[in-house]
Amino acid sequence: MSSRNRRLAICASAATLAIVASALASHMASAQTLKAVKDRGAVICGVSHGLPGFGIADANGVWSGLDVDYCRAVAAAIFNDPAKVQFTPLSVEERFDALRSGTVDVLAHNSTWTMSREAEYGLVFVGVNYYDGQGFLVHKVPEIASALELDGAKVCVQRGTTTIDNFEDYFKSNNMKFEAVEEASQDDALKDYASGKCAVLTSDVSQLYALRLQLAKPGDHVILPDVISKEPLGLAVRQDDPQWAQIVKWVDFALINAEELGVGSKTLDDALKSKKPAVRRLMGAEGNFGEQIGLGPDWAADAIRAVGNYGEIYERNVGSKSKLGIPRGLNELWNMGGIQYAPPIR
Repeated sequence: MSSRNRRLAICASAATLAIVASALASHMASAQTLKAVKDRGAVICGVSHGLPGFGIADANGVWSGLDVDYCRAVAAAIFNDPAKVQFTPLSVEERFDALRSGTVDVLAHNSTWTMSREAEYGLVFVGVNYYDGQGFLVHKVPEIASALELDGAKVCVQRGTTTIDNFEDYFKSNNMKFEAVEEASQDDALKDYASGKCAVLTSDVSQLYALRLQLAKPGDHVILPDVISKEPLGLAVRQDDPQWAQIVKWVDFALINAEELGVGSKTLDDALKSKKPAVRRLMGAEGNFGEQIGLGPDWAADAIRAVGNYGEIYERNVGSKSKLGIPRGLNELWNMGGIQYAPPIR
C-alpha cells in the first residue's frame, strides 16, 4: 500500500471512529429523560391552569381534557398505566421556561407551534393534536355578522400569547381602529368582557367555546365565523433528547393512526387478533417498532386501551360528547375532509 493510500485509510478509520463515538454519545444522552421518568415512576406533564376541554381539574383534583389524555397516553405507553402521570398547572408566562428547565417532561398546554418558540426556548413540537385558529366572541345583540364590523372596538386579550400580534395585524391590515384591554390571565380577560370593559373577547376559537360556557348566559354570546390565524396546538419537549421526542411524537401518531385503522378502546381485542399488516404493526404483533424507541412491543395498544384513539379523545373532551360541542372541522382525519394525518408505522 502506498503512503498516500495508507494516509487515506487512516483518515477513513478516524472518521468512522468519530461517527461511531458521536452516535454512542448521542444514544447515551438521548436516554436521559426516559430513564429519569422510569426512575421517578411517573411522567410530569405541564398543563393549563384550567381550560375546559383541554386541561382542567374537578373539585376532587381529577384532571380531564384533550391535552390531559395525551399525557395519560404517554404514561400508558411507558408504564402500561395511565395513572403514572403528575399534572403541573402552568401559566402562559411560565410554561416554556418550565419545560426548558426540566420542571416538566412534556408540555401539553394548548400551545401554538411557532418557529420562534422552538428557536428561542430550545424546544421542539412533536405534532399537532388540535388545529385551531383565532376568533372573536361578541354579544348577540347588536347583531354582528363579521369581524370586519369591529372597527373602533375595545378588545379584551390575554398578554403573553400570540393572540395580541394576530388581532393587531388583522385590524391594521383592514384599516380598522381598536383599543386593546390586556390582562395577565384569560380568566381576567373574560371578566373584563363580562363586565363590559370591552365589546369583544379574542382568543383561539377552542378557548372561546370553553370561555363562553363560563358566562352567566352563554346563549347571549356568539363566536364570529372569521378565523384570522393558524394556531396548530401540540405537545412540546426539549430539543436535547431525540429519543424522548420520538416517544411522545409516535404516541401522538399512534392515536391518529388508530382512528384511521378503526382501532379504538372498544375494538382493541379484535385488533389484537387482526391479520391486517398495518394493524399488526400498530398492535406490536409485527416488527420491533416499540423497542426501537425504548418502549415495549405493546406501547401503542397500551396507550389506546387507556384513552382511546384520537377520535374518541376529541369527541369526549371537546366534540359532540362534551359540553363544548366543537365540530371537528380541520381536525377530521385527512380521508374524512380534515387535515389530521399521521405518518405510518412501518
